[in-house]
Amino acid sequence: MSDLPQTMTEQAFLGKGWSFPICINVQGNVQLSSGDRSIEESIWLILSTNVGERVGRPEFGSTLSELTFAPLNSDTLVLMCVAVEEALEQWEPRIEIENVQAEPDPINGRVDILIDYSVLENYEPRSLVYPFYLQGEQDEGEDLETEGMGGFQALQDW
Repeated sequence: MSDLPQTMTEQAFLGKGWSFPICINVQGNVQLSSGDRSIEESIWLILSTNVGERVGRPEFGSTLSELTFAPLNSDTLVLMCVAVEEALEQWEPRIEIENVQAEPDPINGRVDILIDYSVLENYEPRSLVYPFYLQGEQDEGEDLETEGMGGFQALQDW
């Protein structure tokens, strides 16, 4: 059996849609994305959309933005992982979440959220890092770097 039908099946499963962020190509049309890129862009779109923001579909998005002003501590890292996992499980049916970790980068005022997932069509493992910028303060007395919080894994049974 040739690889062509399998590739066509995978492409049909992954779909094709407007790229994110939306841009215009050289022909003056809306740029489209497909395949793995479509999934990556979908993940970014879901995580960067606040619940209640989208007209006509107010339940779409994630609650991640609610943590923008939260203190940088272990509780916030857990809440970030849960928010990411819940949003992606609800809004991205083409993937299965394998692992979500939140790695603090207090010097740059952000948390790198590492998302390991598999594409359901072929179960190929993929990874994506979503940088989340905080406006809060690091909790006094909680040194996340020395307490092993370099990668806090969310509970998988949420």
